[in-house]
Formats: sequence, structure tokens, C-alpha cells
Amino acid sequence: MTNAQEAAAILVERRQTGTQGERLPESCRPTSLDQAIAIQVAVTERWCEQEDDSIGGWKCLLPPEGKLIVGPIYTRTIDSVAPVSLWSKPSDSKIARIEPELAFFFGRDLPLRAQPYTAAEVDAAISRTHLALELINCRYTDPTQCTFPEMLADGLVNQGLFIGPQVDNELARNASEFTLIVGQNDEFSSHNAEHPNANPRAPLYWLAEFLRSRGQGIVAGQAVITGSFAGVLEVPMNTEITLDYVGLGKMEVSFKAKS
Repeated sequence: MTNAQEAAAILVERRQTGTQGERLPESCRPTSLDQAIAIQVAVTERWCEQEDDSIGGWKCLLPPEGKLIVGPIYTRTIDSVAPVSLWSKPSDSKIARIEPELAFFFGRDLPLRAQPYTAAEVDAAISRTHLALELINCRYTDPTQCTFPEMLADGLVNQGLFIGPQVDNELARNASEFTLIVGQNDEFSSHNAEHPNANPRAPLYWLAEFLRSRGQGIVAGQAVITGSFAGVLEVPMNTEITLDYVGLGKMEVSFKAKS
């Protein structure tokens, strides 16, 4: 068993059981971005084999210096019907952690090829855009003690994706900033929502090239999220939640704890 496979066995088991644990053993703990991505690949292979699953999407962001913000989202962890079952911290079992995003769906493949894809080609492959929520959970008990490669190896705290209503493609591609109103139990909070890269499609162009450079591609039907507009939000389980992306659309959702 390689170091990547050893790490993947640990992380996949934690994904399957919703448990958290200590940092990976030093024998398989990644210390570089390349090692972290190798573990991501091994996690994907193991997860998809054991769960009869596939890559249903990706999370990405324009990478800051010295980092990569990318990770697969598995098809069986993508939901569009509430209530959404998810894992939560053992200490916060009544709290769901979510990130408000936009999901760009691809209507055609961007297969492996020799030459890079242009932004116009990526745009042309997008069939529709939806409001979305990244579902957050970590497989480490104390992520503050982990290095960035350790977090990257674990898919950057992703546990799934909730797909909300479809929105206008042109409005969404220009949605660098808007007001987000979150409602629960007749109480409302307002957030200044800003995309971390200003252009919500910019990470798509980066992802297409990143995957192409690694001998992969984007597959028709996959959804890509490109960064939270308001960081991580904590909302109660078993409660009707509304999220109004003012000027774009509105979604309703609720969450329940997996057992």
C-alpha cells in the first residue's frame, strides 16, 4: 500500500462514518501540494469503488500563492431535495455548516486535449447556473493543527452540495456582489455577499486548464462551484431556512443530522 493509499483508507472511512480523527500518521501525511493531490486521487478511486459513485462536480477557486483550491464532489453527495442529511461536528450536532455559492453546470464535455481551453470555450460549455450550498464537514478533529496540504488531501472540508433553483446565466456570471438575506424562524440576517475572485466564472477557466494539465477533463453534467460569497454560515438543523440572493433568486432548504 502506498502512502497515498494509506491516507485514503483513513479519510474514506471517516467520510463513510461521519467521524473525525487525529492528523494523518506521519507515514502518510502530505507535506506538499503534489502529495496532497495524490491523496485526493486515491480517495476518489477508493470512494467511487466502495460507494459505486463518480465525480459529480468540483469545487475550486483561483489559487492563492503556494496553494491549490480544488477538490472533487461526489455524485451521491449532491442533493436537491430537502431535508438534506449531513454530518456535523459531534460537539455541534444541531448545527449545519454551509457556504452560499453558485453552481455552474456543464452541458458538454471539455475532454483532454493538447491545447488549452479558452474562456470562450468554457463559457460555451456551460448549460445552466443554479443557486447552491456547499455542505461543510472536516475529517480532522482539530483542523487548526493541520497544514494546508493535509486539508487539501481531505478535499478542503467538502462533504457534499445542495443544488437550489436555476438562475439566469448572464446575471450569475456578473454576480460579483449582492445582498444575501438568510431567514430562519421569522428572523432574518443580511450579509454583504462578495465573490472572492470578483468574477464567479474565473475559477472555471483555471479549473479547465488544471484538469487538462493533469490528463483529465470536465464531463457533461458535472457542476462546479467557485467560491463562497459569504464564508461559512452556521444554521440550525430541523429548521426551514431561506436564502435570498437578492437580484438572482431565492432558495428554501432544511437539514437533518445523519446517524
